[in-house]
Amino acid sequence: MEEYIAPRRKRIPYGMMNFAVIRRDDCYYVDKTRFIPMIEEADKFFFFIRPRRFGKSLTINMLQHYYDILAKDKFEALFGDLYIGKYPTPDRNSYLVLYLNFSGIVGELHNYRKGLDAHCGTTFENFCKIYADYLPQDTLEELRTKEGAVEQLDFLYQACARAGQRIYLFIDEYDHFTNAILSDIESLHRYTDETHGEGYLRAFFNKIKAGTYSSIERCFITGVSPVTMDDLTSGFNIGTNYSLTPEFNEMIGFTEEEVRQMLTYYSTTSPFNHSVDELIEIMKPWYDNYCFAEECYGETTMYNSNMVLYFVKNYIQRGKAPREMVEDNIRIDYEKLRMLIRKDKEFAHDASIIQTLVSEGYVTGELKKGFPAVNITNPDNFVSLLYYFGMLTISGTYKGRTKLTIPNQVVREQIYTYLLSTYNEAELNFSSYEKNELASGLAYDGDWKAYFGYIADCLKRYTSQRDKQKGEFFVHGFTLAMTAQNRFYRPISEQDTQAGYVDIFLCPLLDIYSDMKHSYIVELKYAKYKDPESRVEELRQEAIAQANRYADTDTVKRAVGTTQLHKIVVVYKGMDMPVCEEI
Repeated sequence: MEEYIAPRRKRIPYGMMNFAVIRRDDCYYVDKTRFIPMIEEADKFFFFIRPRRFGKSLTINMLQHYYDILAKDKFEALFGDLYIGKYPTPDRNSYLVLYLNFSGIVGELHNYRKGLDAHCGTTFENFCKIYADYLPQDTLEELRTKEGAVEQLDFLYQACARAGQRIYLFIDEYDHFTNAILSDIESLHRYTDETHGEGYLRAFFNKIKAGTYSSIERCFITGVSPVTMDDLTSGFNIGTNYSLTPEFNEMIGFTEEEVRQMLTYYSTTSPFNHSVDELIEIMKPWYDNYCFAEECYGETTMYNSNMVLYFVKNYIQRGKAPREMVEDNIRIDYEKLRMLIRKDKEFAHDASIIQTLVSEGYVTGELKKGFPAVNITNPDNFVSLLYYFGMLTISGTYKGRTKLTIPNQVVREQIYTYLLSTYNEAELNFSSYEKNELASGLAYDGDWKAYFGYIADCLKRYTSQRDKQKGEFFVHGFTLAMTAQNRFYRPISEQDTQAGYVDIFLCPLLDIYSDMKHSYIVELKYAKYKDPESRVEELRQEAIAQANRYADTDTVKRAVGTTQLHKIVVVYKGMDMPVCEEI
């Protein structure tokens, strides 16, 4: 009997940021090189903001290899079969590439100057060594006589100009300092000193600007927030922000077409237990639905590329969806945002932006291209920050303002977790062991009474300490946040459903837990403390009618699969739960 030999398949470049290594090791690469001519046609000082873990660093690295004068002989190997290999531009491999990565800078704000000097010092020395043949002979020796990043940069671009060389400057995570500050509001005043007037960071960007009159011919600068840009760009006011422009909407992240192509490729080289369509259906609610330009709304949506690679890698290894649809690194990233909102007491109205988001399903605002860090508590700025962090996505317009919604389940989970932790500031102890036991009982034993009783109990214990957040928003948000912690379900709330009746549909994750037994429609109603008892009965009847109607929809019938569907009616009166029954 002949031995079966599996076809060789491309590696999945999960977590990889070095373009040359991805190409050398025959990894799967989603070709984004068609954007190179568009970047060249754009203004020469290019700012681009995208959420974390979307592929910015890989894009920068690909551009470095394309423009680096030293990579000329590797052009065919790196780019030959890609779009730009077939249609190269005259500018290819014609620059000395200077790459700064601010995320590598250690040190808090109070001593970051030391960190910036150290990072730039090492990078500039390396630059002089690798481009020694293109620079005046004594460049490195002379560089060593200069003090600090600002002075060294000044010297370096002048040396390149003397040698008739052009520099392409790349800065990754240019806003690294801001993000450190955003998680530590106390440093805000010190930060303001550094980015205004004669601050060191400001001086550094001023020097880049001076260099653009000399040998720094192009800049490509990326980050995750537009905050520093506003504080610095009066020092560097020649950059153009392309973050919201339709032509670059698809440059970072994957389109659905790109995800399909990848899945189709792997389905021919690996044993697949699902069709491509079925896999798209599993991934879409978790990873898709980012839109980065208002003009593109309703056309292409973008998937988070990092999460797609995570999923595909796990699927190939195990033949099924990963048990954890959210990778741990993503959780750590959102932790930073949580600190920011927690620390600053001025954020009272912004907690309500998140409350509104959870209860209404959307917020409206005006997306800002940049704003100073001190103005972060302005609602439009805060909404913009959530958008740039990838917590919100463009969903059209509403009453003349941009409408923004939570893009997908990965983000929803983060936001609900954040909400619980703000509810939990009084150090209420939601025991995770107890929660997990109850979640398992809900999914496998149909024990809904204990589960919703526990939520009502937490609500009550909590509110006695902080009465000011009473009301329907709070009850609804809290219940959603609690059910979002249940790993067996994807809670779909009112705004996600076509019929608009149900409050929460606990959609069973059968792709992951195929042996689950129970799914739920929860119709949640709220009466005020002072309402008469008859109001509770009225709401109960309304809820019964709505739950029955919703159970009949195709969405629900398709999603419940083999599970038994329970229709649960819950009515709160103030913070008490007089009704919790199955119909």
